[in-house]
Amino acid sequence: MNYLFDANTFIEAKNRYYRMNVCPAYWDWLIHSHAEGKIFSIDMIKAELLQGNDDLTAWIKVQPQMFVSESDDATQEAFVKVAEYVMTLNHMNKGTHEEFLSVADPWLVAKAIVTGATIVTHEHFDQYIKKKILIPNIAKYFGVECINTFEVLDKLDAEFILSP
Repeated sequence: MNYLFDANTFIEAKNRYYRMNVCPAYWDWLIHSHAEGKIFSIDMIKAELLQGNDDLTAWIKVQPQMFVSESDDATQEAFVKVAEYVMTLNHMNKGTHEEFLSVADPWLVAKAIVTGATIVTHEHFDQYIKKKILIPNIAKYFGVECINTFEVLDKLDAEFILSP
């Protein structure tokens, strides 16, 4: 099983529970898990993360291999399907469709459709939301599973052990 990471998983980890100076093992685990072919993200997520100016930005700059292109034909075709579906969501507030389609989120869903990956995000499915289109809401329609960081750590049997 492959896991496709959303930008918010990197940002939340950096800002809170896996701060780079507190838990460097988490960041090493990401590198190791990617090398094993288990986790990755897309170039558009990398571009979002590179807009910062902090430790995460510096880390992303030296991890380009973790991010894959979404320019392949299969992902492009899946994106069209995602965009078409998003535009049918008549219950959403004005502007939400354009906002969702202007960022990496629909591309993340498209790449997950093509690769069969599970999306790792901190967004949660909410069938009643009208003010923001959520990745899990769109992913569910396409049969793509979404989990959070803690769930992927469990699924991949991650361990961060303090050495004496």
